[in-house]
Amino acid sequence: MAAPDGEEQVPLAAPQIVKPLGMTTTIDNDMLQVLSHFEHRFSSMNFNSRKLEATSLQESHDLESTSSSKTSPHLNSPSQRPSRKARRSSLDRAEDVINHWDAASSDQAQESMIFECPVEDAEEYLGAVDKVQNMLESLTVHNQDPEILERVQNLLQLSMARLEEEFWHMLEQHSVSVDPYWLLDCLLAGSFANSQENEVTVPESCSGNEDDDVPVAEPVGDLPAILDLVPTEVAIDLQNIAQRMIRAGFRHKCCQVYVSVRKNVLEESLYRLGVEKLSIDEVQKMPWETQVDTIKRWNQAMEVGVKVLFPSEKQLCNQVFPSISDLCFCEIAKGAMMQMLSFGEAIAISRRFPDKLFKILEMYETLRGLIPEVDSIFCGSSGRSVRSEVSRLLMCLGEAAHGTFAEFENAIEQDGSKTPVPGGAVHPLTRSVMIYIKKLCDYKVTLNHLFGENNEVPKLLGNRNGAPVAHGDDEQDGKEELSPLAKQINWLTHVLRNNLEGKSKLYKDVALTHLFLMNNVHYTVQKVKTSEVQALIGDDWVRKHTSLMRQYATSYQRAAWSKVLGLLRDEGIHSAGGGSNEVSRAVLKDRFKYFNLAFDELHKTQSTWVVVDPELREELRISISDKLLPAYRAFVGRYGQFVETGRHRDRYIKYQPEDLEVALGDFFEGSSNSMILRRKP
Repeated sequence: MAAPDGEEQVPLAAPQIVKPLGMTTTIDNDMLQVLSHFEHRFSSMNFNSRKLEATSLQESHDLESTSSSKTSPHLNSPSQRPSRKARRSSLDRAEDVINHWDAASSDQAQESMIFECPVEDAEEYLGAVDKVQNMLESLTVHNQDPEILERVQNLLQLSMARLEEEFWHMLEQHSVSVDPYWLLDCLLAGSFANSQENEVTVPESCSGNEDDDVPVAEPVGDLPAILDLVPTEVAIDLQNIAQRMIRAGFRHKCCQVYVSVRKNVLEESLYRLGVEKLSIDEVQKMPWETQVDTIKRWNQAMEVGVKVLFPSEKQLCNQVFPSISDLCFCEIAKGAMMQMLSFGEAIAISRRFPDKLFKILEMYETLRGLIPEVDSIFCGSSGRSVRSEVSRLLMCLGEAAHGTFAEFENAIEQDGSKTPVPGGAVHPLTRSVMIYIKKLCDYKVTLNHLFGENNEVPKLLGNRNGAPVAHGDDEQDGKEELSPLAKQINWLTHVLRNNLEGKSKLYKDVALTHLFLMNNVHYTVQKVKTSEVQALIGDDWVRKHTSLMRQYATSYQRAAWSKVLGLLRDEGIHSAGGGSNEVSRAVLKDRFKYFNLAFDELHKTQSTWVVVDPELREELRISISDKLLPAYRAFVGRYGQFVETGRHRDRYIKYQPEDLEVALGDFFEGSSNSMILRRKP
């Protein structure tokens, strides 16, 4: 509706063209006629609303002619008077249009908005404003006609007040928040496009949800990266008003109105996504469960805000304020962005505990992934503070992740539970640590980045470069190059094993000590082998810890069964004073009696012990059987005849080999009531 810049310059340049050609009335009128033809040709290239521009152009020529007459010898000549009359006539017409829409003098102005009336009314009003602005510029330059100048200034003030009202009204009517449920559904479905080639209009329809008092825009069609927050024709009207207000020196007021309305709408959209205005103190006082929910909403709001809402807001700023869009946009979005960053800072600096690590990593990944968009949206000097704050928060979240990881190591190392797990089963600490380690793999890319590039482990764990050697582990032989996260996990399993060794000493039975360690190492190996952890920490770790588990199994068998198996050896059976083949019946009877007592005690005790893994349990039973049954069968075969002929034979040969085999099936079941052993008849 406003004349293009080149077109506006025609009436302003006319006097400068006329002066060098002379000051005669004839030349002036001829030149003005020529320029009028140019002016009409420019007007035909634009909207029909440009009809008023022709009059404005002629008046500017007349005004310049009048100015020239001050130095002309024909100052009071009758030929100059029509120019002044034409100017007054044009001003009168513009004044009529502007006053018609003055609320103080027109009922229609009170009841209607110009830009809601037929388009001709808006075009006529903007044309009148352009006429007044052109006249004011000309009068100001040449310092002429104080009376007319005052009228023009008053009309400009009146028109700017009306345009400000129209500007505010249009923004209020067409600025609506975007439906958060629709946005989240599209976000979860991955519908946000990376390109900005396609755009969609957000209609002014309101959602039918419980927030009926809040108008909510519902975009249609496929979701692009940028939405039209107001209809295109409204954006054009807003731009036309803004151009005239800025030209008249009302830029600050125009921006102030625009920012106040759009800022509220943006904050409302973010609020409906779950972004609340919370102080750092309020965040830190939240229960952890509440923080978890708020962090989830924060991640969603950051994604939607930076990828959709902020770019869409900036696009609208570009349409309405092409020359100052960055500054205006930052005024709208900076507060909302800083509020979200403040929440992130509150989480980063609050108390650290192991379970918090994964939420911090989620926030870190969200923010790190949005850095390119942030740099693009908040560009230039006006967005420098936002970019700086985003970088600072990213660093804070990274430091928080480091510190929280270290807290997890400390929690493993300092776990001081003094109650032994019944039966030597897998300790709860082992289970929780392996669950934690498996979950670390979900963030391996981020953790490798945080723990250092080029496989350098940060000094987060006390100047350690990888896990130390423990319990027969060999040094890394260079076959597998471990990532920073793999080294950290390697170290965590070592810290866990050290703690478990301390807990194993809570058992009074040495055999149960080894069984407990066997169970727990086997559990860690199985969890590594059945998850992504093995690919991360390598096959060497699995081989070494499988070997370690077998060492503990061997140590258990040695501690539990050495005494029993020793009773089945030949040493000490023969009489000291007799021949080499003479058997001491007294010693032999004691051997059988002690064996029966020892086996009964083992059965009673180890039936309550636990080997959780069925395969390991069966493997251990078979290993015991392979040692015990052949030795017992051979011992009974060699010496059974010496006690079978005496009284109370059953007291000595209580079990047949098959009885022992059946009894071994009760071992490691964790039964509180051991079976009563019965010998075969």
